[in-house]
This record gives sequence, structure tokens and C-alpha cells, in this order.
Amino acid sequence: MTIVGTGDLKFELDPNWPRGMPEGWEFTLASGVAVNSRDEVYVFSRGVHPITMWNTDGDFITSWGEASCLDPADRYNGTFRDPHGTYIDSEDNVWLTDTQTHTVTKHARLGEKLLELGRRDYANVAVSQTGDHGLPFNMPSGVVINDAGQILVSDGYANRNVHTFTAEGELLNSWGRAGQGPGEFGMLHNIGIDNVGRIYIADRPNSRVQILEQDGTFVTEWTDVLNPGAFWYGHDGLMYVVEQGHPTGVSVFTLDGELVSRWRGPENGVEAAHDIGGDSNGNLYVAEIGLEGHGQRVRKYIRQ
Repeated sequence: MTIVGTGDLKFELDPNWPRGMPEGWEFTLASGVAVNSRDEVYVFSRGVHPITMWNTDGDFITSWGEASCLDPADRYNGTFRDPHGTYIDSEDNVWLTDTQTHTVTKHARLGEKLLELGRRDYANVAVSQTGDHGLPFNMPSGVVINDAGQILVSDGYANRNVHTFTAEGELLNSWGRAGQGPGEFGMLHNIGIDNVGRIYIADRPNSRVQILEQDGTFVTEWTDVLNPGAFWYGHDGLMYVVEQGHPTGVSVFTLDGELVSRWRGPENGVEAAHDIGGDSNGNLYVAEIGLEGHGQRVRKYIRQ
């Protein structure tokens, strides 16, 4: 039995999740994970079966998106090319970002595509002549939905912007620049949102979490992290942060930035953390990328 975490917030690693992997299947690079209101766990991965659905016990439900990966050696002819971020909104719509098709897509529970943002396979110019960063998208990384139903996208690997769209996909505004100062980013590896609508940016190269208002106004930053990669705002009002430094791990903070719990490294079951989600019981699911034989899985942590 492996118990992880510090302070009063601890979890037990379930080393056998999922239990119902179909014969011959594998996640390969598990880049995204999110859980809907039915406690169905979505894993977004860079293998033959890009979206797989599971119950919290690890039993397989279904999969979709396979048209993107009929030939795993050629990911350039289908729906997804480089799966990255995953987000589930209050209506259980599934939002996915793909850094190589330069798109953000909205899907119904079983995969029907409802909306696509971005010009597929086209990367906008990253930097203008005035030094501002470009229009959407150039390798978008993550997405959240605010209380008004507006779509906020972190863009991402090449751009250094957050773009806000109407619910119908009309661009409203963009903000952000490259740099190390407040409101400047080395990269926007993913985006999070809390219950009061503040935006969290995983500024991975600068090894900090930046917290901003939705118009880009800087609020504060957290620097007690190792190359943050993604977020889950928990039902307990805490912010769960995946760290991608050495070692990778998970850190949990109050919204005031107080560290509540932390675990890192292979001895705690974390090798290549990339994304995090949680179910209605507060159990956690950590998606791992990594090399063959290192990571490439989803780890479940059972709240104690």
C-alpha cells in the first residue's frame, strides 16, 4: 500500500487502475484526463484510441475518435493529431485541444462534434511586428469555460496568449505576451479556473502558476511549484496542480496559495505527470506521458 500526500490530505495509490483495459489496447502517451458529472473518466491519449471512457473502478465503457489513428504510424489524416488538454463543462460537454491541428473542439458525451475553433492544420503567426502575439491558434494547449459560457483558451506552445470566445465561437479578445514579468509567459502549458472565475496559467518554463482576472489583469503568482503543467479545481475548493519538473508530482493549494498537500517522484507513483482530474468522491486521476516503459498510463489516487 502506497499512501501519498502531506498534512491532513492524503491519498492511497491504486496501482491497478484501470482494470478493464481491452486486450491489446494501451494508452501510450496519456496527455489529458477529466471526469464528468456521471463520474465517467475520459482519457485523451496519443494512441490508436484517442478518447477512452471508464468508470471510477476502472471498467471500460467505450471509446471514440479512432478515425484519427487508424494507422498509428500516420496521425496526419484524422480528427486528432497531437492530443493535449481536456476539459468537461457543467453540461458534460467534452472540450479537447490539439497542438498540431491548431484546433479546439467541443464534443457531446459520446463524441459528436458540436463546435470547432481554429483553422485546422493552420498555425497563425506567433509574433507580430509590434511584438504582440498572434491570433488563434498556434499550438493551443488547454481550455476552460466561464460562468457566462464563454470559452477561454491557452495558446499555448508558440503563441503566448489567452483568447476569449463567445459560446458560439466568436473571438472577443486576446491578452498575454512572452516574458518573465507579470502577465508574461514562457509558455501557457494549460489553463485552469476557480469558483470565482480567476484564471490559472501553467507557466511551465518560468516554473510558476500565474493567477489573473479574465481580462488578463495580474493578481498573483505561486512559485512553490516545479514546472506546473495542469490544474483541477476540486469539489473541496482546493486547486490541484500537476508538476512536470524533476521529480514530477502533484501539489495542492488553497486559493490563497497555502500548500495543503504534496507528493512527488516514482516512489509515490508519479513518473511523467501531464494532467489531472477528480471524481465526485475527491479521488484523483493523473495522466502520464513519458517514454516507453516510463509513464504512459493513468494513476488513480483514492482520497483517505
